[in-house]
Order: sequence, then C-alpha cells, then structure tokens
Amino acid sequence: MVPIREDGIERQVTMAEAFMLQLMKRALEDRGAAARTSLAAIEEAKKQQDAGEFKISVIVLLAAGSLPLALEPLRMAKKLDRYRETARLLLEPWLVEAALARLGRTLSSAEQRIIVNATRTPHKARWPEWWSEHPQSKWLF
Repeated sequence: MVPIREDGIERQVTMAEAFMLQLMKRALEDRGAAARTSLAAIEEAKKQQDAGEFKISVIVLLAAGSLPLALEPLRMAKKLDRYRETARLLLEPWLVEAALARLGRTLSSAEQRIIVNATRTPHKARWPEWWSEHPQSKWLF
C-alpha cells in the first residue's frame, strides 16, 4: 500500500491503483501519448503473464527529473555534497561495469574520461581491456 493525496485528503491505495491513477492524471493533463504507451505496455505484460512468460514484480514511477532520486535507494549512485549547490551524483562502479559490458562498441578517450569522472570510485572498477583512460589511484606510495 502507498499513500496518495487527492483533494487534500490522504488515503492508502495499492501500487497498481496508484499507477493507474497516475496514468489517468497524465492523460487528463494532455499527456495522452505517455498514458497510451504505458497502458499498452501494461496490457502486453498482462498477456505475457497470462501465458506464463513474464511476471511484473515491481513498477517504479518516475517524474521528469527525478532519476537521481530513484538511483540512490537502488544503490546505483551516490550523491556527494548533498546540501551544496555543487552536489554531484556519481554512479557506482558495478553499474558502470554492467553498462560497458552491454555497450557493444569502444569509446573515445573523451567519452572514457566523462565516464571515469562520473564514477564514484573509479579506481575500484574493472575496466574493459580496450579501456585507455584508467583513473589515477588516490594513494601514492
């Protein structure tokens, strides 16, 4: 059960009901394409579930610009200097490793530097063999 607020009154609803209410709200706000696409995806998932091919276990709703809010609880990223204007969201090394394994191409040196700078602890990541921009260790002996 999740809490929702309608007309200033808070009540508890199931996750599925909250999802459907959000879709209806988006449709009413003239975001009909997003609602239709989501409903079509739900119908397709239901068909697959009925056929025993697929099961929906979790549905996560994200508002525009709220991706950082979702990444931290999933332990996919960490926000540094959270209370400063210069706060940065850095990706966990395991997530970067998984993304690079699925990439299917090599990256330029400039693209590699961007990824190293966006990784929370780049010295702990297992970079691919083709990787040329290895991070400098924090500890110099």
